[in-house]
Amino acid sequence: MRRLMLLRHAKTEHDAPSGQDQDRRLDDRGRLDAAAIGGWIGRHLPLPDMVLISTAVRTQQTWEIVREAMQDAAKDFAPPQAEFLAELYGADPTHLLQIIRMAEATDPKRLMVIGHNPGMHELALALSGSGDAAAKKALNDNLPTSGLAILDFAIEDWNEVAFRRGNLVRFTSPKLLRQTSDD
Repeated sequence: MRRLMLLRHAKTEHDAPSGQDQDRRLDDRGRLDAAAIGGWIGRHLPLPDMVLISTAVRTQQTWEIVREAMQDAAKDFAPPQAEFLAELYGADPTHLLQIIRMAEATDPKRLMVIGHNPGMHELALALSGSGDAAAKKALNDNLPTSGLAILDFAIEDWNEVAFRRGNLVRFTSPKLLRQTSDD
């Protein structure tokens, strides 16, 4: 069994001072939302063993805040291995799937990917073959900033991850967390 957690970066400023999209930083709401989703992850074990993060500023900032919130929420927190990958920026679902399959080299049981739309949303939809109906409906609409899709795969090796083979266990976002008492 392998678990994949797909997390879209938190909300950002509209334009970076440099004018480069990759340099966009989190805004105030983004910082709060990243902390909220990180705290939720920390309270809903198991935690990821490895995290793959886009090299864009906003994904790096999202990871730092999520990691701190996970640490604050989880007992006996052991930080997961983190790897920053430039190829996650702007990747389409097929390329993202190839990157996930390469996790076979380190073989984490639970892998988190922090990236960007539209690729992350399209990947989550493409991987979801079964799962919670309400989660699938909510995910179908959008993978918002700080949105998290959790999929389980009945596989022994990351190389076996394939479209429509995932079981969507959970979909949540800071907005959904505010609407429910699910903390």
